Amino acid sequence: MSKTITVNGAEHHIDLPGEVPLLWVLRDQLNMTGTKFGCGVAACGACTVHIDGEAVRSCQVALEDVEGAVTTIEGLGTPEMMHRLQQAWVDHQVAQCGYCQSGQIMQAAALLDTTPNPSDADFDEAMAGNLCRCGTYPRIRAAIKDAAGLEG
Repeated sequence: MSKTITVNGAEHHIDLPGEVPLLWVLRDQLNMTGTKFGCGVAACGACTVHIDGEAVRSCQVALEDVEGAVTTIEGLGTPEMMHRLQQAWVDHQVAQCGYCQSGQIMQAAALLDTTPNPSDADFDEAMAGNLCRCGTYPRIRAAIKDAAGLEG
């Protein structure tokens, strides 16, 4: 199957079977390794990207089903101009091993795009599917609240 997809604002022509997960297209074909493989069954959130602003698990989206613009962690911000969540992650020293962090940030970005002033219940619902083996959940929550301009 030959398909053109837009990732981080750039068009890419992909020639792979339609059932190949978007995760592998991003990592193996486009060398965008910020999106991580965690579980392969959409249970951990490490592979979270946005399609037209909606957080999705790229391990479960087939190439043939990609409709809309894909944004990965690489497209969220740059080293020169970090997204407010990326800056909050640094400020709150969220990452330990760091493996889940791109998925956490992408999920949090989708939350703040739809709910600029999230309540604790909004936070819990949106972030429930993103696992952190290091247990930095209090720092993750503090960073998201900081990025939203809310008090800790």
